[in-house]
Amino acid sequence: MANHKSAIKRIRQTLKRTLRNRFVRSTMRTYIRKVRDAAALGDKQGAQAALLQAVRKIDKAASKGVIHKNQASRRVSRLTKLVNKL
Repeated sequence: MANHKSAIKRIRQTLKRTLRNRFVRSTMRTYIRKVRDAAALGDKQGAQAALLQAVRKIDKAASKGVIHKNQASRRVSRLTKLVNKL
């Protein structure tokens, strides 16, 4: 265990940040799954609606630093391509 005050504080901060990042990443993945499920069913309207929400979640994750901006761009691009194929 850490002995210095600053190290103890860093542990607390890391724990908080880890939980927040996990929540953001999990939420993002859930919305991506909704787009893919709608696309698999051939539901174009549902997929388009889910895509808008998923893009917001992906952009938010990128702005918070949970994922890299290039990864966010790639995910949005692939999901958009998937929905446009319907």
